[in-house]
Order: sequence, then structure tokens, then C-alpha cells
Amino acid sequence: MTVPRVDAEASYGDHPPILPEAFDPALDEAPISTEVRLALYRKQQEIRQLEKRLHDLFLQNLVKGTSHLSTGMEAVGAAFGVALRSDDYSFATYRGHGHTIARGVPAGPIIAEMLGRSTGLCGGKGGSMHLTSVPHGMMGSYAIIGAHLCIANGTAWSAKLRGTDQVSVAFFGDGATNIGAFHEAINFASVYDLPTIFVCENNLYMEYTSIGQVTPVRHPAADRAPAYGLDAVVVDGNDADAVYLAATDAIAKARGGDGPSIIEAKTYRHGGHSRADQGKYRPAEELEAWLEHDPIPMYHQRLLRTGVPEEELTQIELSVAAEIDAATEAAKEAPVPDPGALYTNVWADGGWQWRN
Repeated sequence: MTVPRVDAEASYGDHPPILPEAFDPALDEAPISTEVRLALYRKQQEIRQLEKRLHDLFLQNLVKGTSHLSTGMEAVGAAFGVALRSDDYSFATYRGHGHTIARGVPAGPIIAEMLGRSTGLCGGKGGSMHLTSVPHGMMGSYAIIGAHLCIANGTAWSAKLRGTDQVSVAFFGDGATNIGAFHEAINFASVYDLPTIFVCENNLYMEYTSIGQVTPVRHPAADRAPAYGLDAVVVDGNDADAVYLAATDAIAKARGGDGPSIIEAKTYRHGGHSRADQGKYRPAEELEAWLEHDPIPMYHQRLLRTGVPEEELTQIELSVAAEIDAATEAAKEAPVPDPGALYTNVWADGGWQWRN
């Protein structure tokens, strides 16, 4: 496929719509247990309902600054959240709320962190873009594009040296594929056979610009994988089963000492890049098609087709809603950080000792 180069006279929205492919009906028969599928459904509900609540709190001026939601992209985080072992490592971008709750972090500390409360994951000091919970293997959300890909190699190398068969997963957007750190990290992981899994959440837009306008290949992550000796893996990022199957294959490969993988999950954010972005640069036909390609209603219908009662799915939705409600009220009532917290976690003496 030849990708047209950017026209300097064109507007950001002046590009052909990129439409999703139909969900694969064959995945109804995928070798995935009902127990796993119910876990995948619950994770998707947790991410969707958490982010809807965070959006509402933002509109109430309770979440300061901006926030980057992954509404519409839940299937990727949910699939890896179910597939990974509790001692594995995850690294996310600033769009990391979903990946954080997918790793088992309760909604309460996440919401409290967003509200700047002392009971938050980082004591109310990290906020939306820096969610971290090391006990859950959530090794941080990173605002510097591509920086965490190299850091994920660090935990992967540590696991390899220690012989623990842990894996590291680094999630990133399509825009990061044009960053030097992307190529450096993948080259390093491939050369040293590190158990790193690079997951590109290709939502088609690098902030306000269509990735296709500035990238000479159709699949910005997968099409570059062969240059580093890796397979080109592309999946429907809105189908949790498709992502789960790709995830389990890559995880097994990494645990077995067979090195890294690149997975490109094609997905779409329902809203703009951040809460300050109305997303008007996207063609109307494209937006409408992707809204219909919503991962959660599709998965709901798949579970019904495979024999799960509607009542069981309703109970999952209501259970998640109750947890989000309780977490919200607890966060609102929690105290703000003590002023003394300003002087913690900010100082190093610069001495040589910490480097040895």
C-alpha cells in the first residue's frame, strides 16, 4: 500500500476515512474458556465505567489539569490484564487509566489520585498521567513519548538475568513508532532476546494528525517488525478475544526464552486526544463506523451467543458500577496531601553511591 504524503496545504482532517473491518465471527469458536471470557468482559466494563466516571468528575472540576481517555480502546488493556501473570510488568503511556485497573489496581486509589487526594496511588502527587502501582506490576504511565519502551527492556533484562521468566509489556500509540526510542528499544530487545512485548495501540491518530499522513507504511509498528527479525502481527484491537490470543502467544514466546514480539492492535478512541480536544479533524464517516465497532457491545453479544445468560452479564455490569460508585465517594471524602509531601520524592544528592 502506498501512503500519500502530507499535503502542506491540506487541513488535518483532509484525508480519506479509515474504516474498521468487520468483527471475525470465527472467533466465537476460539479456544478460550468461558471463565476467561467473563474475566475479559469484566475488565472491559471496569475500564469503560472508570473512565466514564473520570470524565464526569473532570466536568465537575474535581480532576485538575487534563486527562487522556481510552474509551473505545478497552479490549487491548483488558486482554493483557487477563493474560499476564501477577508478577509480570506493564508500562503505559499517559493514556494509562485502563491499563492500571486492568492489572488489578482497585478503582479507589485510581480515582483518589485523579482527585489529588492523599489516598491516591501516588499520594495525590502523580495525577492522571503518572499512575503507578509496583505491587500490581504497573510500572508507570509515561508522558514522554516512547521513553518507557527502553525502560521496559530494563525490567525484561532483569527478569532474564534472574531467571524468573517474567515478561515486560510496553503499550504505546501509533505516533511513538516515528520516535527514535521505538527503534532503539526494539533493536536492543531483539539483539539480546529480551522477554519484552511491544504493543502498539494504533488508534489511527498521533494527537491531531492521521498516522497515515506521515508514515510510509500501512501498519506503523507491524510493518517495521521484520527489520528487527520479528513477525508482523496485526490484530483487531477492538476484539478482546483476538488480542488475548495474540497476547498469550507472545507471552509464551517470551517466557520460553524466544525473545520479544511486536503486536499492532488496530483500535480507535471515541473522543479526542485529551479532554481539551473535540476531535473535529476526524471524518464523520470514519467516526460513525468506529463507534459502531465498539468492543463492549460486540463482546456482550458474543458471550450471549456462546451461552452466557444475560442476567450474568447484567450482574457484572451492576457489580462494577457499585464498585465505581463506592470508590468515588471514598475518594471525595479523602484528605488532600499534607503540605509536607511537597518535599518528598523530589531530592537526590547527586552522589556516586546510588550508581553502584
